[in-house]
Amino acid sequence: MPATQKPMRYGHTEGHTDVCFDDSGSCMVTCGSDGDVRIWEDLDDDDPKSINVGEKAYSCALKCGKLVTAVSNNTIQVHTFPEGVPDGILTRFTTNANHVVFNRDGTKIAAGSGDFLVKVVDVMDCSQQKTFRGHEAPVLSLSFDPKDIFLASASCDGSVRVWQISDQTCAISWSLLQKVNDVINAKSICRLAWQPKSGKLLAVPVEKSVKLYRRETWSNQFDLSDNFISQTLNIVTWSPCGQYLAAGSINGLIIVWNVETKECMERVKHEKGYAICGLAWHPTCARIAYTDTEGNLGLLENVCNPTGKISSSKVTSRVEKDYNDLFDGDDTSNVGDFLNDNAVETPSFSKRIINDDEDDDIMLASGRPRHRSHFLEDDENSVDITMLKTGSSLLKEKEEDDQADSIYNLPVVTSQRPFYDGPMPTPRQKPFQSGSTPLHLTHRFMVWNSVGIIRCYNDEQDNAIDVEFHDTSIHHATHLSNTLNYTIADLSHEAILLACESTDELASKLHCLHFSSWDSSKEWIVDMPQNEDIEAICLGHGWAAAATSALLLRLFSIGGVQKEIFSLPGPVVSMAGHGEQLFIVYHRGTGFDGDQCLGVYLLQMGKEKKQILHGDPLPLTKKSYLVWVGFSAEGTPCFVDSEGIVRMLNRGLGNTWTPVCNTREHCKGKSDHYWVVGIHENPQQLRCIPCKGSRFPPTLPRPAVAILSFKLPFCQIATEKGQMEEQFWRSVMFHNHLDYLAKNGYEYEESTKNQAIKEQQELLLKMLALSCKLEREFRCVELADLMTQNAVNLAIKYASRSRRLILAQRLSELAVEKAAELAATQVEEEEEEEDFRKKLNAGYSTTPTEWSQPKLRNQVEEEAEDTGEPDDTEEKSEIPIHGQNPFSKSATTSDVPAVKSVTSSNQGRVNPFKVSASSKEPAISVNSGRSTNILDNMNKSYKKSTTLNRATNDEKSPVIKPLVPKPRSKQASAVSYFQKRTSQADKTEEVKEENPKNSSSETPAMCPQNTENQRPKTGFQMWLEENRSNILSDNPDFTDEADIIKEGMLRFRILSTKERKAWTTKAKGGTPSDGAEAKKRKHVADESQETEHQEEKAKENLNLPKRQKPLDLSTNQKLSAFAFKQE
Repeated sequence: MPATQKPMRYGHTEGHTDVCFDDSGSCMVTCGSDGDVRIWEDLDDDDPKSINVGEKAYSCALKCGKLVTAVSNNTIQVHTFPEGVPDGILTRFTTNANHVVFNRDGTKIAAGSGDFLVKVVDVMDCSQQKTFRGHEAPVLSLSFDPKDIFLASASCDGSVRVWQISDQTCAISWSLLQKVNDVINAKSICRLAWQPKSGKLLAVPVEKSVKLYRRETWSNQFDLSDNFISQTLNIVTWSPCGQYLAAGSINGLIIVWNVETKECMERVKHEKGYAICGLAWHPTCARIAYTDTEGNLGLLENVCNPTGKISSSKVTSRVEKDYNDLFDGDDTSNVGDFLNDNAVETPSFSKRIINDDEDDDIMLASGRPRHRSHFLEDDENSVDITMLKTGSSLLKEKEEDDQADSIYNLPVVTSQRPFYDGPMPTPRQKPFQSGSTPLHLTHRFMVWNSVGIIRCYNDEQDNAIDVEFHDTSIHHATHLSNTLNYTIADLSHEAILLACESTDELASKLHCLHFSSWDSSKEWIVDMPQNEDIEAICLGHGWAAAATSALLLRLFSIGGVQKEIFSLPGPVVSMAGHGEQLFIVYHRGTGFDGDQCLGVYLLQMGKEKKQILHGDPLPLTKKSYLVWVGFSAEGTPCFVDSEGIVRMLNRGLGNTWTPVCNTREHCKGKSDHYWVVGIHENPQQLRCIPCKGSRFPPTLPRPAVAILSFKLPFCQIATEKGQMEEQFWRSVMFHNHLDYLAKNGYEYEESTKNQAIKEQQELLLKMLALSCKLEREFRCVELADLMTQNAVNLAIKYASRSRRLILAQRLSELAVEKAAELAATQVEEEEEEEDFRKKLNAGYSTTPTEWSQPKLRNQVEEEAEDTGEPDDTEEKSEIPIHGQNPFSKSATTSDVPAVKSVTSSNQGRVNPFKVSASSKEPAISVNSGRSTNILDNMNKSYKKSTTLNRATNDEKSPVIKPLVPKPRSKQASAVSYFQKRTSQADKTEEVKEENPKNSSSETPAMCPQNTENQRPKTGFQMWLEENRSNILSDNPDFTDEADIIKEGMLRFRILSTKERKAWTTKAKGGTPSDGAEAKKRKHVADESQETEHQEEKAKENLNLPKRQKPLDLSTNQKLSAFAFKQE
């Protein structure tokens, strides 16, 4: 089975990096040019212990609890392991040492320096030193003979020497290497190595092969090479059994040979081709750790292992590390005794747990170490018997050498019970606070959110908490003592919330510093009941919440009043608060095969408390866990899992969860991660901290925040169609919060929604144009169904001018339905709202309520957004257009960017849609360039603000604060709907004089005949039929049915409630009173004299060329009249 190459990870800064294992193989030790020595429990250790030994560390060696490093200050230093306490200096050179190695029993070290010297020093008595002189250039590398008789060295002078240690004489010298003047110029660092145990062979990497010299005879026995080696070999290392030899090249190739058979067993290529400068074979397992000249650390597993089984060690897979960091030990006792009895525990694993000072929480309450092996895969912590049987040649060598450190003398533990081979339960994730770093760190973030940062310092000098606000106008920075050992914190614009666990003497406490309080008492503390610990906390607007180990959620006011309390269905994982929303994630049950089983509550904590999400399952990526829970700045719940997937609640799709970003796509290395600190929907920003080689950032230096973009995981995102689909639905989803804010009585900037709708409609039109070009007409109708009324009208024009007449007909039918539904529902909703408002305000008519505000409607906003000033070019055109389509806009009153003329570039026939040359708008060719050119040239339409438009927020981002209800007249409501109409009838003429070309705008067209076929006539429709002539006489420039309907709706809304009810009654079969009838029809001083004149003028208007066609025409006639206008 070939070796498994695990993804490399960041270890040190760029430069030479060395690596070794400790005696038991429970951890890896690396050193680098940053001067740090790092101790890694495994390759995915996100928080390796770091020991700073100097400015630069060139080499390190570890044996018998002593860590020896060659440092840039020309010394060889000793530190205790794993504590990292300095233990003196062994020796000094005049320049820096390049390599340091231990002998077999760890009693001596050898070091080679840039001053041409080699020294052997006794570790326990550094006065016992031997110096070897003879090299004529800096020493590259050293290797002790396992029997402590010889010492081999390689130098920049091109020679490889073998020294007799006892008398410090040179036994043999070979000129094998290229001569250079310094280590940095050497093509290879020539890390040579003696064969373990017997020391029969000395392996020296020379050019593209490894030369093996026999002990004492010093003859070149044979060379090991491979056709795949294209660059110079840099380093060699032996397996502990002495049967295999591994070599690394300067272009990142790692080769493993069987020395007995000279067969190449493994070939592994570095991910990026960097030079291999460190190789270390695990003392008991088939694993090789390696480092490169860029500071990265890698691991090969299952090296030369015929069965693919890996024996136990602490350097295991990512699963074990993550679980040990994230999951309780208590859960082990809940999965069943058969799992515990079946667990295989090897000496190295047991030793690791007992001696680990940092992870105290992994001991069970009874004092027994918890067994994680039964949660992992079968081959992670077990020794396979077949491996022992197949290694016959190795067993023979074991008998010859009789060494106790062979890879195959581990005890084999077997179970007497039947083996369970079903799905394995997943340990439950521990509770955590979003934006915090692990608890065992001495300097850690307690929380980092959009308000500020809380840091905790717990070292020998100080145990304190620092609070920093991003906006110092909220509050100044604060320094707090941490005598109660607070471990959980949250921060809002109102308060700081802290919590601590219980001890033998003290109960678990909730501590709130209410800095926004107007009185002098700004903090309060609440003790939890006995045996109840706080596990998660959060702050909202005017409230605080704490989830406890008793599966209770306790609510408090921000001033300290205890409020509601309720039980949670399972242990809490994390919580978040925003405004009046409370977001709770808890364990619904036990997951299997690495999956977590989480549930989510979303509660509204306002005056009308309600539950939005009722314990729904929280969707996580397979085999991942939760790492961040919170809200966007606009109040939409979001969460992030360990695979870097960011998901957001989609309120527009029944409160489902949609993935909006994959942070792993932005990571350069496989061991890099992004630590999320905040999410914004407008603008669309994911604020996070890049962590190189880790899952979380250090407190110092202060991390820099990066901004990532969102992207929905749509298919075929590389195509134009896929990109526009992703942009459209992302825009829709990221503006759902505006509807939520409006529904819950919050203020927001109306221009934000208008701009979003405008962008969405432009994307839909571009997609329609692309589908039209691809002859996907059914798809065009599907896209048009998502459009607003004005965008559908534009789509009809585009389809007609593209000679897609069937498509244009379908779109016209769709436009009729949309217009009829919109007009009818608007009137009905207005009537129902008026009735309800009247009942609600009975006896309290002078008291404004939230019902006195006009109800926000999506369709109204969409219609109002597309309303803009008429195109200047169209206003200047005086060419009469005959046979206008009732659903297209008049050339003189168009308020939406319209596609002008379409000229075919490859056909000689006359274009029936061509506008006269007096129009200044350039012609656009459908067949030239991209299909969206005709839409790319649309002029932007701008909305003209009026004094009666809704008040908009001065701030650029939505402000979450309740609206102050304001009573509004029906006339003002009507004006806010028809954005550009003036608010009073007597000011109409004045506005026309100031801007004569901007006096009318378009509303959805409605065909009365179609409306009658779909539903019974409403009171408005009956009123419009009787007053149509009056409207036409007052407004002779009206040429479109839409203008008549708009004017009619304005007049109808001005009527009193009693009059409108009379018309509604008449529509249902009743008869309004004569008095009411007279009032509804009164528009001029002398109605009796004007009625006849108005009727005649209306008839004349209907016969004019620019007037609308009779309403009884069929759809085909309307379409043909629009498409082929006659000159």
